[in-house]
Order: sequence, then C-alpha cells, then structure tokens
Amino acid sequence: MQVPERFSNLPEYAFPRLRSLLADHSPGGAEIAMSIGEPRHTPPEFVGDILARRVQDFARYPPNDGAVGLLQAISDWIFRRYAVKKDPLTEIMALNGTREGLFNAAIALCPERKNGRVPNVLMPNPFYQVYAVAAMAVQANPVFLPATEATGFLPDLDAIPRETLDQTAIFYLCSPSNPQGATAGSDYWKTLIGLAEKHDFRIFADECYSEIYRETPPEGALEVAGTIAADPERVLAFHSLSKRSNLPGLRSGFVAGGPQAITELKRLRAYAGAPLPLPLQHVAEAAWADEPHVSASRALYQEKYSIADATFADLSGYSPPNAGFFLWLPVDDGETAAIRLWERAGVKVLPGAYLSREVDGLNPGAGYIRVALVAEKQEMQRGLCAIRDCICGEGQ
Repeated sequence: MQVPERFSNLPEYAFPRLRSLLADHSPGGAEIAMSIGEPRHTPPEFVGDILARRVQDFARYPPNDGAVGLLQAISDWIFRRYAVKKDPLTEIMALNGTREGLFNAAIALCPERKNGRVPNVLMPNPFYQVYAVAAMAVQANPVFLPATEATGFLPDLDAIPRETLDQTAIFYLCSPSNPQGATAGSDYWKTLIGLAEKHDFRIFADECYSEIYRETPPEGALEVAGTIAADPERVLAFHSLSKRSNLPGLRSGFVAGGPQAITELKRLRAYAGAPLPLPLQHVAEAAWADEPHVSASRALYQEKYSIADATFADLSGYSPPNAGFFLWLPVDDGETAAIRLWERAGVKVLPGAYLSREVDGLNPGAGYIRVALVAEKQEMQRGLCAIRDCICGEGQ
C-alpha cells in the first residue's frame, strides 16, 4: 500500500534514527541515558493511593472532554499560575498528553485554504517534531523559522516576511523551548499576539516545560494575552503533567483557549479522541491541585543547572538554559559527537540535527547535541563530565 505523498519525505523520528546511528558501535561503559527527556524524579506520593481507591472506575467509559473535577482543577491552576480565568467547561479540554493535542488542534483548526491558497504553519527550527507532521497532515505548508544563538534561540519575529504572515494559519511556539531552554518574555508574546491579530492566525503555545526554571517563572501566552485584552480565540496553550509532575506515563495534559476553538477540538475528540481513563483523570486532578511536589522537583533541577554551569564554564558557546531540562551543547558535528560519546563513555545523547530541518542548505541543529538532565544527580554529573572530557576538549 502506497504511503500518502504528503508523508513521503518525512524523516525518520529522532530516536529510531539515533538507534540506527549507534547500532554498529559498542558502548564504552555502563550506559548513561541522556538522550530522551523522560523525567526520573520521584512522582507525587498520592498517585498510588488514588489509583487504588479508584480502580473500579476502569469499568466505566471516561468523560470524553475531561471529568468536571479535573477541568476545575486545571482552571484553578491556570488562575493561580497566570491570573487568568478560564471556564472549565467551555475553554479547557483534557488531553491524552500534549502531543495528541498539538497534532489534533491543527486538524481541527487549520483551514484548507487561506486567501484562496494553501496556508502556512510556522514553527521554530529546531522544534518538537509533531509540529511539522501536523502541518503535513492537513496539507499545509510548514515554514521553519531559524531559532539560533543569534536570535536568542527563538524565531526572529521581525524577520518574517509580511507575505508569509498573511498566509499563516497557525504559529507553533514552544516556551520554554525544546531543545534550547529559551523563554519568551512579555514583549515577545505581545509582539507575536499582535502579529496574529494583524495577519489573522492562531498561536499554539506549547508550554509543557513551564514549571521547570531557574528562578523566575516563565510568562505564559494566556497570561500576556489577558493583559492586553487580546481576542481569546488567538491563543491556545498546551500543558502537561509529564514534566511538571514527573508523570510521563500518565499521558495527561490539557489545552486552554477560546470557546470557539475548544468547541471545534471537542467536536473532533468526539469522533477520533482517546480520552484519559477515569482513574488517571482523578490522579491528574490531584496533581494539578498540588504544588509542593512541583517545587521539590524544581529544586532538584536548579541544582542540576548549577552542576552543568560549573562543568561547562570553559566551553566556548555554552548557553545556560533559562528553563526546561535540556542542554544544547555546541560541537563540531552532532552525529560524530554522539558516536564518540557512546564508544568512549557509554553516554547516549541526541544529535541536534535530528530535531531540525535543513533550510537553504543549513541545518541549525547540526553543530549541537541535546543533553537531557533527567538522571539522578550523581549519574548525571558523571555523564556531563564524560561529555566535557570527550567533546569539549576536542576541537572546542
């Protein structure tokens, strides 16, 4: 059976690609996994108790859009975090992880035509790969905007041609960004929201790393939109418990936006959604209502930032991340560095080129590796020292 033409040039996903890269190379020690952003801090203690109490709810079909208690807990968290009121029944929908929402939102909300032509879907480059696949699924034109050291690791909004913006339907932005850990401030969000209103497009704000930061909580798209009384239909914010609460296996997140957009997402969910099982919704409700476990996890990441900063203090081009749990380390070549680290030290990292696309002959991730700071502190420190010794001392 033939693959649809729009997916024919889809590159292999990053992690199978990494496995293929390392398949013929033996590790030079016990593996230290630093390639995948899978949080390994202790999940909240209440998870097991809630599941035990609610196990009979596995015998019930779960509410498609989220249980009322979960939606209210999310609404309460949005208000505590961003001072923004979102109606739990009309402006929030529970997700089976943010990847589902980021993909399905494009299907539900991207028009087939804008100004009589194929619409654009804009995204940073490097980027979370679901953005590009979503654009391809709706047969839109993906536009990759360089997010490099020169642009502060976020797209340069002033450099986007007006004709490109006029044709744009969706703008994906991840803040804090994956992989660089850059954060969009109030002025950046205001500029982007202004462009969305002027050129008539929606912003999909991927904020799943919002609760992992050094000192200052990153400003959110909904927060800034509220301060300037923007059209609520312009911004959809996506959040997750995977990173915030160390619950990647729970597959629980949410999308918040204007009532019209959420109605369209619910309409699609009714036919093609995969709602979270009800016992897991009860766990998610408790997680959104609890902050101490988030603060404790954040403190561990802040210690890890300090270790990383000290380890790479002498590395030319090292850019300490503002937030998130990745390092974006400059190297001569990402694939060569990944092989060398694996062979010499058993450290597994991700070549930066696997997270970006070549545009005009340049891949902005080619000279980087992404390093996840998710392991236990001592193991992570061993891995960082191995990276410094194997990579930073050679050609840097």
